[in-house]
Amino acid sequence: METERLTFDGWIAAVGTGSGARVVVGHWPRSPFGPFSDVMLERADGLRTLLAPTAETAGYVASVYHFDEVRTVPVSVRGRDGLWEVAAGPLELWFRAGRRGPLGLALRAVPRPLARRPLWAALADAPSRLMTGVRTRGSSRPGCRQWYAACDLRPIVAARARLDGADLGPLAPVSPPVRFGFGSAPAAPSLVRVVSTVERAVP
Repeated sequence: METERLTFDGWIAAVGTGSGARVVVGHWPRSPFGPFSDVMLERADGLRTLLAPTAETAGYVASVYHFDEVRTVPVSVRGRDGLWEVAAGPLELWFRAGRRGPLGLALRAVPRPLARRPLWAALADAPSRLMTGVRTRGSSRPGCRQWYAACDLRPIVAARARLDGADLGPLAPVSPPVRFGFGSAPAAPSLVRVVSTVERAVP
């Protein structure tokens, strides 16, 4: 067996809705698969769905995280001046990011080379647990380990979402925590600049 290590550099946005559905958007301008975006959706009844743009990205993400349903659909993410629009098959999402606070300003000072190292994720894991469900390192499947380094953080202050044409309700906390991997997004809706590294054994 060989070890494969892949790094994804981009943004993760997480919002809760009044209907109980929680949405996590990954927007990866730099990845081993080229630029792409994907959406993880957990409904109020617990059904976990992955919406990914290609069979290749869907297969990879589904091999790392846990879903009840995987769908390959066109995924478009556009962000400018704090306003983001997401279209992913049956899901439409619009959200606005607010001004970064002290934590966001501190995270922006983390050098990117340092952010890629497992040691940094280990150091950040303990304080990150002060936010319910948040972890910076762990494993969601046997033979696979992951670590995350946040490089920026902005609150999401407004959002609206529709699924299959139905309004999902007003912006709400990401609660209960989502169950895709070893950790959840912060309960407070957030837009996080992140470097995500996945290491796993491959034949």
